[in-house]
Amino acid sequence: MFGLDTGMSIVLIVALLAACTFEFINGFHDTANAVATVIYTRSLKPTTAVIWSGIWNFMGVFFGGIAVAMSIVNLLPLEALVDQNIYHNIAMIAALILTAIIWNLGTWYLGIPCSSSHTLIGSIFGVGIAFMFITPDGSVALNWQKVIDAGLSLMISPMFGFFLTIFFMMMLARYVTRKSLFRSPTEKRKPPYWVKGLLVLTCTTVSFSHGSNDGQKGVGLVMIILIALLPGYFALDASKITTNMTGNVQYIEKYINKVDSNKLGVLDRANYSTVRKSIIDLKNTLSFSIGPEEIPVKSRFEVRKDILTISRLSEKLLSCKACPDCGCLNLTGKEIKHFKSNIKELKTYTEFAPWWVILMISVSLGIGTMIGWKRIVTTIGEKIGKTNMSYAQGLSAQTVASTTIFASSLLGLPVSTTHVLSSGVAGSMVATRGWKNLHYSTLKSLLVAWVVTIPVTIILACSLFLLFRAVF
Repeated sequence: MFGLDTGMSIVLIVALLAACTFEFINGFHDTANAVATVIYTRSLKPTTAVIWSGIWNFMGVFFGGIAVAMSIVNLLPLEALVDQNIYHNIAMIAALILTAIIWNLGTWYLGIPCSSSHTLIGSIFGVGIAFMFITPDGSVALNWQKVIDAGLSLMISPMFGFFLTIFFMMMLARYVTRKSLFRSPTEKRKPPYWVKGLLVLTCTTVSFSHGSNDGQKGVGLVMIILIALLPGYFALDASKITTNMTGNVQYIEKYINKVDSNKLGVLDRANYSTVRKSIIDLKNTLSFSIGPEEIPVKSRFEVRKDILTISRLSEKLLSCKACPDCGCLNLTGKEIKHFKSNIKELKTYTEFAPWWVILMISVSLGIGTMIGWKRIVTTIGEKIGKTNMSYAQGLSAQTVASTTIFASSLLGLPVSTTHVLSSGVAGSMVATRGWKNLHYSTLKSLLVAWVVTIPVTIILACSLFLLFRAVF
């Protein structure tokens, strides 16, 4: 398999199965995000709701793009993905996956709606921090800009879901005159067909958006495995030809050469020099190849590093706060636009996922969604608010959740589907009868899980990584 010996082939298969297991757990752990409201408003029977949600989770992963997946991959320092010692890469992968699975299973067993996003990202942070400790000069670092973006997204999205749901409920109360929307379901009373239709629609959008965001995290995890164990095959997109890459690099070099380095600050001047060196290295490699498969296997990850270095540092130069007044770029608006488009196109050679990876994760998430849903559904449906959920509350929470998650997916930002929808349900309860309508013991558990997940997984992943590296 991919030129690996029997032992490494087994390691690769086990790692891929473990990634599928994580996504499977993610499915039944986060099913409640989509089905709790339709089940508790009696819009769909539990079995029907879970199967329907599983299908749309599958669709969300398969057709939702890979922007979030690439943001997950780019959290790790480049050097952490390919170590000279392949067993150190195995240690990294084992630490990532074991941490994510242990924490997800533990919180699911306790019935605590914990975020799989927090879990995986905390695991990646832990491995990245551990890698910084073991480098001789400590020069290797996490991609802190991506870390900050992901952290802010995970922190802000629950508050956004809470307050936007309150606003949505207020708008419904003000403009919708049909009182049937604000009733709570009973065993004898089924929801009106138009209400049922709206709730099923929002259940569908939450499921699809969950797949397009949370499912992509599984895709990102698999790509980390493939790049770490098989950089010669997966560092670059083999379906592309390098002719266009050469053109992108030439245009980027043209614009970089126009930059007045004398007007740059110390840090930007260092970035400028690094970009120029990476451009020269990349041009020398590409001059002997027509396609990625013609680049020597040992050089393909270096090409990937050059591409990411050029794109990241060029984007930093373009983000100069003083421009255009400082004049350091010496570029017109049209040239800057063309510069950015070439950077974006150059990144497509490293930001990809094979179709079979997306299909594998889609199936894992879809099947997982159909199993093990009752524990978390009970928490969201019965233990957040003191009163039974009304149709309007279910509709509001699901609409806000799907909108928030879908917008985050378009921006390539990971969010916690669990916390966005849970906070939306809490917001709908507050909008109905005020703060007294909340079960604070449940909210305390949710808040604790929200706060401690990332620190705990960072420590666990960091410890496991250092342990496994010592063993291997």
